[in-house]
Amino acid sequence: MQADVDGTGNGPRSPSPSCFEGRGRDLNPGARLHRPGDPDDLLDTFCDFCRVDLSLAEATAKEYRRKMRRFLEAVSKPAEAVTVEDVREYLKPLASGNANSYGNSLKPLKAFFRNFMRMPEAVESFKFRKIQLRPVVIPSKEQLGKFYQALRTPIARALFLMYASSGLRNMELLSLSKGDVDWEKRMIVPKNHNGTTKRSWVAFFNQEAELALKEYLATRKDDSPRLFRISPHNFIGVWKYASLESGVPVTPQVLREWFCDEMGRLGVPDRYVDAFCGRVPSSVLAKRYSDFARKTTRDLRKS
Repeated sequence: MQADVDGTGNGPRSPSPSCFEGRGRDLNPGARLHRPGDPDDLLDTFCDFCRVDLSLAEATAKEYRRKMRRFLEAVSKPAEAVTVEDVREYLKPLASGNANSYGNSLKPLKAFFRNFMRMPEAVESFKFRKIQLRPVVIPSKEQLGKFYQALRTPIARALFLMYASSGLRNMELLSLSKGDVDWEKRMIVPKNHNGTTKRSWVAFFNQEAELALKEYLATRKDDSPRLFRISPHNFIGVWKYASLESGVPVTPQVLREWFCDEMGRLGVPDRYVDAFCGRVPSSVLAKRYSDFARKTTRDLRKS
């Protein structure tokens, strides 16, 4: 049975504790291995629960664990003592802000208390806010060039050009291994999605990105299989510094949007752009009658 993690109603909700009575089932998986006053073992079990029971990606499970650690530190209570009032006070500063930020804070709380701790009363009253669609403002090439000039390190420049020319998501690129890159075709085949919420297919990068990537890899003194060795914290710091210095706010998501817009300007059909970006095709034409062979899509990128 798949748990309804995001509260959208798309999947069956986790069964209530009462339905397990007399069946030998664990009514509260969060109670296992938990030592009072030490939340580490509880959060480690929760991380495993997210990966195995909820089929979330490894990165998502770790992010949920990190956010729940922050929550438990903020309320200064054992998890089993948390009330709906505690959750409300924690979410209150986010209630009037960005809907995405609010939702990203609520999702791990729902997964933890409703699905993992079997304490639905702590989170069941909180609803996800509808995200209002707004026109996307795409930076010009001149603005992106100004931001690029503010990037001081080979890894930062390589990341920028790879995001801009591949259309990959933030963590898709940061999670790549060297074996995911076909240098002859300048093609990427991501293998980092083992969850149920995102998809990936293939992506390509241009010659400028290839040169920057090789320049960065030449500075490496390690044998790590990871394509990029940078922590999320350092990555955010580098990006913020360049945004402040250049006066142009740029994020990996902005570059992903710029990529899609540029592909449209070049006349690449939407269904192929969706495939590059890992989006599931929605039309019958895209699903049944489009040639997604790698040679075809590589030729499209060159057009």
